[in-house]
Amino acid sequence: MTDKNKRKRPLVADKRYPGKAKPKPKSRAQAKPAARKAAPARRKPARTKRPRRGGIGGFFAGLARWFWRLIWTITWRVSLVAFLVLGLAVGYIYTTIPPLDALLDGRARGSVTMLDREGDVFAWRGDQFGGVVSAESVSKHLKNAVIATEDRRFYRHFGVSPRGIASAVRINLSEGRGPLQGHGGSTITQQTAKLLCLGEPYDPSTGMTEKEYEADCRRSSLGRKAKEALFSMAMELKYTKNDILSIYLNRAYMGGGAFGAEAAAQRFFGKPAAALSASEGAMLAGLLTAPTTLSPTNNLDRSQSRAATVIRLMEEQGYLSAAEADEAIANPAQLSEAAEAEAGGYFADWVMSSGPEFFTRNTTEDVIIKTTLDQRIQRAAEDGLKWIFENKVRESSKAQAAIVVMSSDGAVRALVGGRKTKVAGAFNRATQAMRQTGSAFKPFIYAAALDLGYSPNDIIVDEPYCLNIPGSGQWCPKNYTKNFKGPVTLTDALKNSLNIPAVKVSESVGREIVSSVASQFGIKSDLAAGPALALGASESTLLEMTGAYAGILNGGSSVTPYGLIDLRLLGETEPLMGTGGGINERVIQEDAARQLVYMMEKVISEGTGQRAKFGGRQLAGKTGTTSANKDAWFVGFSADYVAGVWMGYDDNTPLTGVTGGGLPAEIWRETMSRVHEGMPLTDLPMLAPAPPSDFGEAQPVPEPQTSQPQGGGNQGGGADNVIDRVLRDIFGGGSSGDGASAPAPGFLDR
Repeated sequence: MTDKNKRKRPLVADKRYPGKAKPKPKSRAQAKPAARKAAPARRKPARTKRPRRGGIGGFFAGLARWFWRLIWTITWRVSLVAFLVLGLAVGYIYTTIPPLDALLDGRARGSVTMLDREGDVFAWRGDQFGGVVSAESVSKHLKNAVIATEDRRFYRHFGVSPRGIASAVRINLSEGRGPLQGHGGSTITQQTAKLLCLGEPYDPSTGMTEKEYEADCRRSSLGRKAKEALFSMAMELKYTKNDILSIYLNRAYMGGGAFGAEAAAQRFFGKPAAALSASEGAMLAGLLTAPTTLSPTNNLDRSQSRAATVIRLMEEQGYLSAAEADEAIANPAQLSEAAEAEAGGYFADWVMSSGPEFFTRNTTEDVIIKTTLDQRIQRAAEDGLKWIFENKVRESSKAQAAIVVMSSDGAVRALVGGRKTKVAGAFNRATQAMRQTGSAFKPFIYAAALDLGYSPNDIIVDEPYCLNIPGSGQWCPKNYTKNFKGPVTLTDALKNSLNIPAVKVSESVGREIVSSVASQFGIKSDLAAGPALALGASESTLLEMTGAYAGILNGGSSVTPYGLIDLRLLGETEPLMGTGGGINERVIQEDAARQLVYMMEKVISEGTGQRAKFGGRQLAGKTGTTSANKDAWFVGFSADYVAGVWMGYDDNTPLTGVTGGGLPAEIWRETMSRVHEGMPLTDLPMLAPAPPSDFGEAQPVPEPQTSQPQGGGNQGGGADNVIDRVLRDIFGGGSSGDGASAPAPGFLDR
């Protein structure tokens, strides 16, 4: 049996559906060949609709879907409204932002630039602004350092950096602060917006000071941050990136009173911002974080350390190669010579206080002041003071000292107000401290006497001496050495700083006359009314005392110490004001002044001031020590310069083992020897007294009575002596050719 005839068994599926008859297959011959029809496209099976869930599950699923659709609908609508509001707010702020040029100089006040006697800049005060710079004109190192330090994505964001803010919040929280306290995550654009106070100019009518206004501009709050972000985005629309960076580089405070890159570059390095090296640019960029604390004039080492960190950031971000970074770190930025002078220190402070307030301390203009300062002499004074305290004073000592050096016309060439010379705004002991003058006052007693005709060779008796002071009882002055020398000349009395002869001469001449002479020479403070006037019981400043001695050197004319030569506005050629000091009216005759110089020369060559000698020069001066050794002075002069030194404690603690002829005289010597280096020897303008007359001995000085009332017209008989001398000068009675006078009756104590 063949397979063809074999009957096939029915399939299971056939049995399952018996109603369907299977068609008989056609034979190959019966099948007509026909064109193959294209297969119909396969239809996707119809998607069956998922039956709805019933019950609680279905209810909550539907509710969730409804909430999701609601949230989505609200979100995109609110977002659209928010973006519209944001766009309107940014657009409005855009219209209020002024042109670029109006934002480059944002100082609240002007600046003062001070020049020394040679015309070189040595100090700055106020808000310095060196001129407008742009991001394209400054050194590339400064520009790159600022971006690397402050905002590495500056050229890629739209004014606000969400990544930076998130990072700052994370750091603040990790360090235990509030999210907005500490790191701000601000872009350079945001920092510029803050510098602009978000477009809110200072308004005095609000009752806030400028300092309070600036503090309010820099406060952090959510509302303030939001407004800052809007303002930043508006700036990004208004200006280019380089414009924004230019505003920042012109307005940012960089320490030392410098606002903007140009002022800081000139202030610290003495060069324009376009010429800064990598290390210098890094130092300025490093100041932006904390300009006062990191200022190189406050702490150069700390500023250099911060600059090294900036240099490493520049290397990481590809602004410097490894070799360039290593070189910049190995050669850190150094301050210019003018910057090392710490903004002129005490001298600049004094000039600022002595000039008109509206052109100095509160100026709204940029002012140029030419001064009398000689920077070589200033360094000499600072070095002399430093040398003595390093070599002659114990390290733990809290004693202070001050120095003034001036010309005989009152032009101040150097001024040191304390041991810390590199300061600004500190208490100035040379101009502000009122201290008892001690024996440094005695030259004015002898100036009055010489002007009335006394001679340096006149005799006075150094012996026990007492005065009855009404209301106070008996007053008996003592010499510092506690002994007596008997008859001495006025010259010997001054050179050995004898107290009793000084009191006797003062009482003989008259206290009113002595006070008048001292006041006219420039000691403006209230002078003591009693006999202790002769012993320096009055107070004065070192500047006043040095100026008074300058009057002795110049031949007897008073001077007004001054440091300001002229003041002009920046860019102007004509000064607004000139010097306010110089030589004034004559106080004593020239011959009297020259005789006094002779007497004071003996103080240094033979007397209490011998430690001040140096270099074989003719020098004159006077020591001064107050009661209980609270103050020690040495004031003196060469033919070229006058210098004064004071030493003591700020709290009036007595000095231990220090007199005016000791450390103050040595400070004076160290200062003046440096001042006179390379200068020719010049004789003092002194006049030696003529030898005693042919009648034999020098004339005794008319002495006051040992017991007399205080005050009144006579003041110890002094006024009567003056009248008596004038009458003798007119009528020729008893006057000797050497200027010594015959004693008045009743005042002799032979």
